[in-house]
Amino acid sequence: MKLQNNSEGNMVRNAIIIGAAGRDFHNFNMYFRDNPNYNVVAFTAAQIPFIQDRTYPTELAGSLYRQGIPIFSEEKLEDLILQNDVDEVFFSYSDVLYQDMMHIASKAMAAGASFSLLGLKDTQLKSNKPVIAVLATRTGAGKSTISRMIVDEIRKTGLKPAVVRHPMPYGDLSVAVQHFKNYDDFLKFNITTEEEEEYSDHIQNNVDVFAGVDYKQILEKAEKECDIIVWDGGNNDFSFFKADCTMVVADPLRQNHEIMYHPSEVNVRIADSIVINKANVASSDMIKNTKMSCAKLNSKAKIFQVNSEVIVDLPDIIKEKRVLVVEDGPSVTHGNLQEGAGVFAARRYNCTIVDPKDKAVGSIKEAFEKYQIGPVLPALGYSNEQLQDLQESINNVDCDAVLLGTPADLRKKININKPAAKVKFEGKDSEGPKFTEYIAKIVASLTKK
Repeated sequence: MKLQNNSEGNMVRNAIIIGAAGRDFHNFNMYFRDNPNYNVVAFTAAQIPFIQDRTYPTELAGSLYRQGIPIFSEEKLEDLILQNDVDEVFFSYSDVLYQDMMHIASKAMAAGASFSLLGLKDTQLKSNKPVIAVLATRTGAGKSTISRMIVDEIRKTGLKPAVVRHPMPYGDLSVAVQHFKNYDDFLKFNITTEEEEEYSDHIQNNVDVFAGVDYKQILEKAEKECDIIVWDGGNNDFSFFKADCTMVVADPLRQNHEIMYHPSEVNVRIADSIVINKANVASSDMIKNTKMSCAKLNSKAKIFQVNSEVIVDLPDIIKEKRVLVVEDGPSVTHGNLQEGAGVFAARRYNCTIVDPKDKAVGSIKEAFEKYQIGPVLPALGYSNEQLQDLQESINNVDCDAVLLGTPADLRKKININKPAAKVKFEGKDSEGPKFTEYIAKIVASLTKK
């Protein structure tokens, strides 16, 4: 049923926010919370397992939502529109093929609702500290690698950086702010493997990391702890903070994805600089084509090349052996990345890669059925049950060793019945203008303001 007019005499519009536990909640907090012109009847969730059938909590939803807001699977979208007389559906997640997004739009419109997207002006917060935003054209492009390069250059000036990470609120939604200073905080906040993948390298470098659900509160706390904020984006989403400098990481191994996926094109168009990552493993034609594609969208952005160099902690375990490669989960599932850090390292050490597909069980097997994944195992751990599926899948594979291409150290989370080595990527300047010199200039200019 349609709600009554609000206090200003305007008809209240019923809305659904389509999301994946991140951008959707931020858009609500920025645009809909305490907004008398809208009644958000539900969130829908997709892309990430185990994030539906929850409730956005009352303490974050505001005075208009005394019972909180229910979260349903996106599969129920059309029924929810009809059952709740929904006027408008707001698409609020990232790393989605344009074609797939418009199929969702068509479903919403056919059910009677309008279909909308919120942009920078309606969703970004302004900081009183300088902000460098690191975005990407796809998940798995190497944002955190570039963020660490930026952090290192900031520290050379004697300034203190803090990393604010795009949200991954897969657990307790009532925790508005998460502040990670050490590995003990991972246990404190009971984070998933996917969250650990994004935070662990920063924590290892002794950098404070902030995340959570309410980014106004997060920003206020981060500002008290640092001189410069580095926004470390998620997927290919744009920043929740208004940036003084926007750096976009492009992946030459996924050709033309910057013009195929939402909101990759937005990121390239707003970029001050574009970093072609993985230059040492991409062909010259791949790099050239990526530069040309990005330049067509944004001819003013400076373009740099960066090498992603592999470091293996226990190389003797894997050298010339039959190995199972376990890669970063989101990158090889909805990120469509066939090969990651683990495969690059395996090739470097002349390993034979063992395909695990026929040994996968439970939710890991389901991931292979849903996504086009290469001869690797996705490090999915969104729940304790899924971690058990991952452990069983790994231990089922007949191989000499396991090569962990995920930043999360699975050796501490599950029992692996074979020797296991861990891979890490480090960014280094490639040919052409040096990216590190550019960062130094940007940091110097921001601190003079």
